[in-house]
Amino acid sequence: MVIYGVALLAGCMMIGLIIGDLLGQLLGIGANLGGVGIAMLLLIFITSWLKDHDRLPEATVSGINFWNAMYIPIVVAMAASQNVAAAFSGGLVALLAGVLAVVLGLLLVPVIAGKTSDEESRRSLAAATEGDE
Repeated sequence: MVIYGVALLAGCMMIGLIIGDLLGQLLGIGANLGGVGIAMLLLIFITSWLKDHDRLPEATVSGINFWNAMYIPIVVAMAASQNVAAAFSGGLVALLAGVLAVVLGLLLVPVIAGKTSDEESRRSLAAATEGDE
């Protein structure tokens, strides 16, 4: 049923927010620390496990996909509610953290996408063409 997918998403969100709040309290920040990210990782791991064990019906997937389509507007709304001016007034750390996160993200794109270097690509292409001949 579709509602199972929504329930799975809601459960992951609640667990992620609780863990994020606990991390924030442990570090003395007084705010949620990565709760949404933890929830999304939890959802990815659980759905992957359910698919591997053939326990995720198509109707449940459609419930998850519904909220997946809503994800970008929700993230935009969440980002709009953040006080960016207050973060920048806190010092250069906010700017450095943002720039570092973007640069590391860009550097990890080939790794995450599974791209190989040009030399490895040429070798595998040459091996494939030799096999065809």
